[in-house]
Amino acid sequence: MDVIQAVKMYITKMTEESGPGMKVILMDKETTSIVSMVYSQSEILQKEVYLFERIDSNAQWDNLKHMKCIVFVRPTSENIALLSRELRYPKYGMYFIYFSNVISKADIKTLAECDEQETVREAQEVFADYLAVDRHLFSFNIVGCLHGRNWNQTHLQRCAQGLLGLLLSIKRRCVIRYEASSEPCKRLAERVRDLLRREAVLLDNNIPFNGDVPAPQLLILDRRDDAVTPLLNQWTYQAMVHELLTINNNRVSLAHVPGVPNDFKEVVLASEQDDFYAKNLYSNFGEIGQTIKTLMDEFQKKAKSHQKVESIADMKNFVEQYPLFKKMSGTVTKHVTVVGSLSDAVATHKLLQVSELEQQIACQSDHAKQLQHLKKLLTTESVRHSDAAKLVALYALRYEKHASCAARDLLQALRERGTPDDLIALVLDVLEYGGAHARHADLFGLHDAVNITKRFFKGLSGVENIYTQHTPALKDTVEDLLKGRLRENLYPTLGGDDGYGRKPQDVIVFIVGGATYEESLCIHQINQNWPGVKVILGGTTIHNSTSFLEEVKSAMQGVHRTHTRHIKNVA
Repeated sequence: MDVIQAVKMYITKMTEESGPGMKVILMDKETTSIVSMVYSQSEILQKEVYLFERIDSNAQWDNLKHMKCIVFVRPTSENIALLSRELRYPKYGMYFIYFSNVISKADIKTLAECDEQETVREAQEVFADYLAVDRHLFSFNIVGCLHGRNWNQTHLQRCAQGLLGLLLSIKRRCVIRYEASSEPCKRLAERVRDLLRREAVLLDNNIPFNGDVPAPQLLILDRRDDAVTPLLNQWTYQAMVHELLTINNNRVSLAHVPGVPNDFKEVVLASEQDDFYAKNLYSNFGEIGQTIKTLMDEFQKKAKSHQKVESIADMKNFVEQYPLFKKMSGTVTKHVTVVGSLSDAVATHKLLQVSELEQQIACQSDHAKQLQHLKKLLTTESVRHSDAAKLVALYALRYEKHASCAARDLLQALRERGTPDDLIALVLDVLEYGGAHARHADLFGLHDAVNITKRFFKGLSGVENIYTQHTPALKDTVEDLLKGRLRENLYPTLGGDDGYGRKPQDVIVFIVGGATYEESLCIHQINQNWPGVKVILGGTTIHNSTSFLEEVKSAMQGVHRTHTRHIKNVA
């Protein structure tokens, strides 16, 4: 159940099956991202791949018949058309074709008819049809999957195919469960079931049946059930980088940072390629500062030992250690630049104060005190408009049913501070998207006796860090599933097979509307704390608050607001 290793295995297979010799790899936009998430360019070069091409580019190359071409594309109609053209007029000596998912016999026939020069040596299905973000985390990079409560049909098909590919790649036969109150979850569950039935022979050939262990479960959830988590500022390294700088396919742009060296305008943050990042993904901001200082001290110590290069022996010693030295130099510069940029943002935009109130609203019930604090922050100029709008959205989600709810006054305060109209409108959109009417869960622990007790004891014992008090709703849901307590009426098993009481060891959780790095941390902790259990988390995308607000805006586009009419729209 390691999605990075699953994808790597397929890519290694592609490069090895074509045999020795110079190779080019021909990909589409999505498979380019899939490969780049798990392999660096230098690692691919070691496999004799010297040229990277996009199937939709019109690049003209001469004299390439000596090269083998590995084709790795999604089996879409557009790619079949482009590949047909390529095979009619082949630029390369031979082709080894790999599709990232199941391909129809009709499409194979079309390609065979175009291969008049018989350059195709191999055509296979592999199942690397998702972005492997971390060992337990995957994504399809889709923002805006819904319109209201209905799927964009293209995105529905993409997610269903991607989940089929995931199950085939990790070799798991899953019982499918979904959130009963969510029509999008039900639709996706049904589509995945239909694909699994259609590809029953493929499943039988690829996935051994083992009746001795509990069946793995695929649990499909709706982002609307927890609109709070994606709105919060983050304080662990990976999540913080994504929130403040944005991680896009393991890449982070630092082009906006003053004085950043040209080599670091864009940096790669991938746990498989960067030991420091792998060890500190989940460290909080205070810890990361201390760790960076230790790293710098270590580097300076090593650099000092290399200052004297006087004899042949010194030179030989330096050259032998140079690659390691250079790599360490790059790692230090990269992380110092990233952490410095985060630190500047925290200080400039008063994020400690903002985050403290966010956590209080999310985790505690003290309306009068929080409202007073919020009004004060709305008058603070250094607080960004986006943070001000998110605070009001959090307040509205928490206190929409409160007798003294001041959402209308807070919207007016946003307008008076000069907040852009689209951000003010988004506050109402968030409430329409993820308000009490849209979720079945007791998100704030206001009604469920167990949740109220949990929060009471948590309040008594205090928290280790006021900036990381919040726990995503996902944690309780997954733990209930692992304990066999996830209620069948709320999370039915597709096909009516009663799933209540089962205690699965392997679980794949997929969130329609996107997951977050805070939830990824939560799943990482479950994997560490539950011996013998393995949970994988996936989402239509991996959100920060900016992309989540885009998700909400897309879902609410043209949808009539029925649950926020009582709040005067000052936008």
